[in-house]
Amino acid sequence: MSHMHSTPLDIRQLEAFAAVMSAGSVTGAARLLGRSQPAVTRLIQDLEADLGYALLHRSGPRITPTSRGLLFHAEVERHLASLGHIRERAEAIALDEPMTITVAATPSLAAGILPQALAAVAANLIPRHLHIQALAAENVVQAVLARSADVGISSLPLEHPGLEIHWIAEAPCVVAISASDPLAARDVVRLTDVADRRIITLANPYRLRHRVNEALERAGVSPDRIIDVNASLTALSLVRSGLGVAIVEPATVRGIPLDGIAMRAIDQTIPFLFGAISAAALPLTPTVAALIDTTRAEALAMSGCRIIDSNGSEALADTVYGSPEISEGAPR
Repeated sequence: MSHMHSTPLDIRQLEAFAAVMSAGSVTGAARLLGRSQPAVTRLIQDLEADLGYALLHRSGPRITPTSRGLLFHAEVERHLASLGHIRERAEAIALDEPMTITVAATPSLAAGILPQALAAVAANLIPRHLHIQALAAENVVQAVLARSADVGISSLPLEHPGLEIHWIAEAPCVVAISASDPLAARDVVRLTDVADRRIITLANPYRLRHRVNEALERAGVSPDRIIDVNASLTALSLVRSGLGVAIVEPATVRGIPLDGIAMRAIDQTIPFLFGAISAAALPLTPTVAALIDTTRAEALAMSGCRIIDSNGSEALADTVYGSPEISEGAPR
């Protein structure tokens, strides 16, 4: 049985462990920390003695984490990051400046909406230190719930009792095609026009993917060549290399316009839903409140985007997941 002590862990030991994990060796960690190699080794041995289990397997100069070491490292990284944020906040308080904030957003929204939204926030509200994390939607929700992020901009579903949902927007997906494609001459591309093409689309079946599948089914299109990806930017790069046409959410294409790619409306509505969230019952700082407003305005600037009422949650669930009869067995 491990013999955990009730004394707080020594921050220098945690930093030494994190440095070894980053550098991959004690020598590298000693260099990163500006300490001697024996000092780093000692700190880690003391930490292991304190925890009652090994964090690292050592074989000569090569070091690999134990399975417990990997789990512990995730905690240490989070802890060290939040300590860093406390120091930044302490400095901001001393200077009467806006507080450090962490924004968590899904990659498409981090690239497609957040930059313009931040640029629209009054300069005197932007803190000296700003942290932006691009995460999968589930992790955006977790970060906001754990309060390691002050605000989240994420695709739906976002239901959770611990969340305050500030706004929800719905924007139609678009088709991205090579600018030299004959279809680029049209304003609206019909799904039947791309029936014989390779279709590139997003992988997560509970989010956008099942919307895309429903639309293809409605149009009577069953593509026999598909590439699925987990990031819109990958899909756009594949289109650019002539590998197919992509059905993607509209934010990335708008935020990062790529040469040689045309974005066109689709004749079927495939809704992409996203919103702004914060932890329930946590007062918003002026910076966070401003960012929630500017991201909303930025969302509305997208073609065909509308804000939907987040109060009618049953109707909302239908919009997010498809109506019950279509998506039998989808998680509700």
